[in-house]
Amino acid sequence: MEPTRSTGSALLQYLAAASGNLAIVSDGMHYGWPSPTLPQILNNTNSTLCIDNDEGAWMAVMPLLGAVIGALTAANIVDYFGRKKTIIATAVPFFITWIMIAFAKSVVVLHIARLLAGVADGVTFTVVPIYIGEISDARVRGMLGSSCSVMWIVGFLLINIIGSYMSISDTAMVSSVVPILAFLTFMWMPESPYYLLMRDRVKEAKESLRKFRRVDDVDDEIDRMLTSIQTETKSKGRLLDLFLVKSNRKAVIIVAGLRGFQQFSGTTAITFYAQSIFKEAGDDISPHHASMIYFSVQLLMTMVSSCIVDRAGRKPLLMISMAGSAFMLFLEGTYFYVRSQTPIDTSSFGFVPVVVLIGFVIIFSLGMQSIPILMLGELFPTGVKAYALCFADVYYSLVATVASKFLQVMKDNYGTYFAFYGFTIFSVIGLLFIIFFVPETKGKNLEEIQEYLRGHSHDHSKCDKEECVKV
Repeated sequence: MEPTRSTGSALLQYLAAASGNLAIVSDGMHYGWPSPTLPQILNNTNSTLCIDNDEGAWMAVMPLLGAVIGALTAANIVDYFGRKKTIIATAVPFFITWIMIAFAKSVVVLHIARLLAGVADGVTFTVVPIYIGEISDARVRGMLGSSCSVMWIVGFLLINIIGSYMSISDTAMVSSVVPILAFLTFMWMPESPYYLLMRDRVKEAKESLRKFRRVDDVDDEIDRMLTSIQTETKSKGRLLDLFLVKSNRKAVIIVAGLRGFQQFSGTTAITFYAQSIFKEAGDDISPHHASMIYFSVQLLMTMVSSCIVDRAGRKPLLMISMAGSAFMLFLEGTYFYVRSQTPIDTSSFGFVPVVVLIGFVIIFSLGMQSIPILMLGELFPTGVKAYALCFADVYYSLVATVASKFLQVMKDNYGTYFAFYGFTIFSVIGLLFIIFFVPETKGKNLEEIQEYLRGHSHDHSKCDKEECVKV
């Protein structure tokens, strides 16, 4: 285990993560944009921005398609231009897309803007987790790594608040301020010491690490990083290494499983259609207010998860989160089944779906919302990390698209209850996957995690940090 330092400070690590995560906030705002916007333009024959349900579904998932392009692009530029420059560059397309939306006179422009936002998303979610994982001390890496999910939910909440009270154009103009702030703040942050070592800029890497750790003597950590990089980059340059190298393949299976079951629990699909679902549920509470409560609770619980993940561990939180989510999704499906398929009068229980969905987001956000993204920055070695996060983002985009279309198709053709029952089944399978396949990475530095994946060390998930002895 990495020894606990008696000196130093993680302040700059927190500041760099906060600044880099402004790109994640802007990304979350783009993803959450359909929730307050689709109800305004669906079947609105009095406006040039009028779409039907099928077009609305494609507009909602358009960023997921663009993310494939962005992730593939990021994998080829992040090790060339560096983490810092790549993150700064994402502010440009995020800003342009908001301007396009603000002045859009046709649905085609909205589709193009959403696609471009997806490209920026693919770059952002490939590079920001890499950067945060590489600058973070093992003591705070769990909290900082999960901050990506926290700030993504901040974006969802902001766009639902702004979009509920402003026009589409005014919402976009206000939202364009976020990428500007991201650009102006992140330009002052140091580059990742891992990247600088990869480029043989040892002196700059030491200076960067001194700033991040707030200590003068970083030689031991630099030597450890150099040894790790030299070992891991021997086979660098092939995407196939993700699948041909046993330790990488194990990491791919873990990430693919976590991200797949995360999406097929319905989380992204629900956020896309939050206000529409609440509108269908009943009139006890307005869809605008219900969605704001939903995303506020999601933000709060994701923050709680970030604060306790380094103490409670990744795996216990994932198991609790997945089991609770399955139960809540089953209750939600049952409400909609009774409401639409039986003669039972549910008018007195209009609050139930809102309460249950809030219960879902509480338990889901405790682990499944943030920890899969956190583990993206933990499980892969430096030599293939860019390819790994590219693959993860492409994979996420595909499964989130399928899950979102699943909700829309099931809702339109069979009933909302059918979609929620489907999400319940996937959540149960996801729980079994977590129990049998996901390791504990709590308290391990990046090099120790790689040793475990190679089978050279024991899994310490069942022992306290003080009692574990590195093998």
